[in-house]
Amino acid sequence: MAFSGADDEDMLDSLTLGRRIRHLRTERGMTLDALAVAVGRAPSQVSMLENGKREAKLGVLQSVAKALDIELDELLSNEAPSARAAQEIALERAQRGPLFRSLGLPAFRVGKSISDGALETILGLQRELERLHRERASTPEEARRANAQLRKLMRAKNNYFPELESHARILLAAVGHSGGPLSQRVASDLAAHLGFSLHYVKDLPQSTRSVTDLKNGRIYLPLGGKSARDPRSALLQALASFVLGNPEPKGYGEFLAQRVETNYLAAALLIPEESAVEFLREAKELKQLSVEDLRDAFAVTYETAAHRFTNLATEHLGIPVHFLKVHESGAILKAYENDNAAFPTDVLGAVEGQLVCRKWSARQVFDVEDRFSPYHQYTDKPAGTYWCTSAIQSTSQGDFSVSVGTPFATAKWFRGRDTVNRQVSTCPDETCCRRPPLDLSSRWEQYSWPSARMNSSLLAAMPTGTYPGVDSTEVFRFLEAHAPETTA
Repeated sequence: MAFSGADDEDMLDSLTLGRRIRHLRTERGMTLDALAVAVGRAPSQVSMLENGKREAKLGVLQSVAKALDIELDELLSNEAPSARAAQEIALERAQRGPLFRSLGLPAFRVGKSISDGALETILGLQRELERLHRERASTPEEARRANAQLRKLMRAKNNYFPELESHARILLAAVGHSGGPLSQRVASDLAAHLGFSLHYVKDLPQSTRSVTDLKNGRIYLPLGGKSARDPRSALLQALASFVLGNPEPKGYGEFLAQRVETNYLAAALLIPEESAVEFLREAKELKQLSVEDLRDAFAVTYETAAHRFTNLATEHLGIPVHFLKVHESGAILKAYENDNAAFPTDVLGAVEGQLVCRKWSARQVFDVEDRFSPYHQYTDKPAGTYWCTSAIQSTSQGDFSVSVGTPFATAKWFRGRDTVNRQVSTCPDETCCRRPPLDLSSRWEQYSWPSARMNSSLLAAMPTGTYPGVDSTEVFRFLEAHAPETTA
């Protein structure tokens, strides 16, 4: 959690300005009273200005600059006049911040009697308090809030980011890729173009998908069997993070935003915008839009194709959509919508972990015997009727459904629109699917005691550190073991 904002920045500017005035005044051997007379103000007013407790008008600052015989630009510089002044400003700023106020400690004047060492010690304690406060705030609640805000941004942009599409076009042009599926060879060419060599290893740290050695220009990737993911994805995500120049995330909001950007850019490389839009427009004209066709045309996973479809559907086809990835337990893992699909949410507006209505396509698909063919369904919901297409993907963590849906009015462009599968959902009304039928309740309510499977993540704070969930010691030891022998 960050503790800075617009108010803090204004405060810092006034503090720096005040310290510069005091430094320049004392440097010239001028007393506070003398400066007050020169600018036509009371000494108390000038003192408040030097202490950063009053914002001066431009006319007063011009008078101060004239009295000190300097240019106004020099007076207004954001640089502290000395290293000592920088420490004093930092401490004064800390005392005026919300963290210090929350401690209930009395403020004290930072005077000459406080040594440089004492100042550094106090500031060190302040920084450690801020770190501990951020760590305690790094809870699932913070992550859910951040994700909810991120979904709002994605919805506002229709999940389409032109700057990332531009990055993808430039990179693909650099390696001569003109369209069609992105081969592993071309992905390797991209790495070489960006100055990286690829190294496939068996001992990649368990907490990572890839490790990038910026010092030696190496990207380490898992050798076979480590993951069921598309082997190109981890490489492209590592390259995307490098291309975007992501700084070390300062919080979970920034961490999640960076992950969305790298995943988006990786998908834009796997399914280039120009050729994908051409493919989708032809399919729309034939009223044969389908996620599985997009998947097959670009040789990607169904989930990647579904994600990419949401990037392009509204921007280029004028079709509002929603996307869901749901665990077999019914809990949402990922979701996006710009068609008012009304996902279940908690009080923070987060959807992750919420249970999807049993009657939605995303859960009905688990009851279908044929798991090789896409499942289509119309669902009458309080907000209107929606058509959805869902598919199952199996992983070591269980089965998941991946669904893409659209309002009834735009379902006419999709293959599978003629389905006879239809359900009526009145969720969030509990009588829809969350409350058991009366006959079942009457027979079993007094005679059942299920032993719940505890989700340990409910009690765990989000992992702390620069990269959430990554064991830095493990990563550094890995890099040390694999670094070229010529490295000092």
